[in-house]
Amino acid sequence: MHEHIAEAVKEPDVVTVPPGAVCLRFETMKLYSALGAVRHLLGTGQVSPGDTLIDSSSGIYAHALALACHRHGLKCHIVGSTTVDRTLRVQLQILGATLEQVRPSKNLRLDQNLRVERIGELLRENPDYHWMRQYHDSIHYLGYRDVADLIGKEVPEGALALVGGVGTGASTGAIATYLREAGRDVTLVGVQPFGSVTFGAEHVSDPDMIIAGIGSSIPFRNVRHELYDRIHWVNFDYAMSGAVELLRASGIFAGLSAGAAYLATLWERRRDDSRTYVFLAADTGHRYVDSAYAHHDRARGLGAMRPHEVTERQELRHPWSTMDWPPRDSALLRGEPLLVPGAV
Repeated sequence: MHEHIAEAVKEPDVVTVPPGAVCLRFETMKLYSALGAVRHLLGTGQVSPGDTLIDSSSGIYAHALALACHRHGLKCHIVGSTTVDRTLRVQLQILGATLEQVRPSKNLRLDQNLRVERIGELLRENPDYHWMRQYHDSIHYLGYRDVADLIGKEVPEGALALVGGVGTGASTGAIATYLREAGRDVTLVGVQPFGSVTFGAEHVSDPDMIIAGIGSSIPFRNVRHELYDRIHWVNFDYAMSGAVELLRASGIFAGLSAGAAYLATLWERRRDDSRTYVFLAADTGHRYVDSAYAHHDRARGLGAMRPHEVTERQELRHPWSTMDWPPRDSALLRGEPLLVPGAV
């Protein structure tokens, strides 16, 4: 029996998805990140019950942090994007978290910058607040050790390939790190939208870049680029098609990042079927019903889809590109923010 709903909700469903893949389907994966970070802060005395934790979020982390604060008797304040919908706003209010949303913007960089700017103002006004810094503080890796242990139990033998969206970098990076520390042979495959700066694709615009949580317009120091072996960039149409086919084939109703990860998994397995493929479905598909699932009649068949295999970032193009990491033009990246190692 769980003491709090947060402990129950974080547990993923482990589902076999033919051919030769395993899906970890979460209701909200970032609960591992938030709970692990909060437990660490309390255990080290950096925060105490009754303190206020704040952070910026497009929605998923806001819910996770609010639940973690509710679990441990902390206050929570979120500076949110306009993508935080009514369902989540009501839940946050009832959980006791406070939310303020920045002014609407169609520009992701502006939206993220406005949120970080507001965090700075709040910290100056309230120096006793603790900024969680989900994008930059490596304490967000800690909770994912449990996910790595779960994979070790569910897939006990052989080489693995872990496939999932790269947002803050904490989920895929941490899980692969802990599995490798345990002695597993792990290939790490990251999924990105076009337009994201995280792996240097900001020069390829994607007006439909609404795949929440797997891309960024600003550098995240929690992304440890050296951990990744392959990167896939998938646009909205292909990610939507992947999500629809995942639901049709397996009954798994998940977000667009899961659709993109499923697509990447199928391709990677075609290239090398000697590994067991584990892909992450970080959240459910509810927030994408209107923007994606309602248009399922426009979904493309996955069988005819092929990525552009490239060796340099300048070769990236829609609708789907992939490359070994680091790329052949990695020398161009020296000194750029995306090569900042580790987190602080």
